[in-house]
Amino acid sequence: MAPPEHGDDKRTDEGGAPLPSGDSLYTPGAGPVRRAVERRSAVPLVWLHRAPRWLSPVLLGALFVAGLLAPGLAGGLCLLPVALFLAWLAYLTWPSLDSRQRAPRVLIVVVIAVLAVARFLGF
Repeated sequence: MAPPEHGDDKRTDEGGAPLPSGDSLYTPGAGPVRRAVERRSAVPLVWLHRAPRWLSPVLLGALFVAGLLAPGLAGGLCLLPVALFLAWLAYLTWPSLDSRQRAPRVLIVVVIAVLAVARFLGF
């Protein structure tokens, strides 16, 4: 069987979702920084898209709960990847969002980052 990117069958053997239709994963007219981030993010995004749907929420939820329960440095180190992952996704989706959709994303990232800093400081 030909790989999905070379054949008509876009389904994955690993049980993930098929890739969405379209010619590009990149934002039209983007600046050099956004283009570089989108180019570097393409492979991880395809991997996340093909991974089982439960994987990301379970991992992020486990890290978040561990970050809240673990004291000090360990808690901060668990919360930091959650904040960074959500910030990365927010950055990638930013051009397609309006202000009502942007505000909650910023708020969530800021709250988790503040929690991580509080854990690093011993609170």
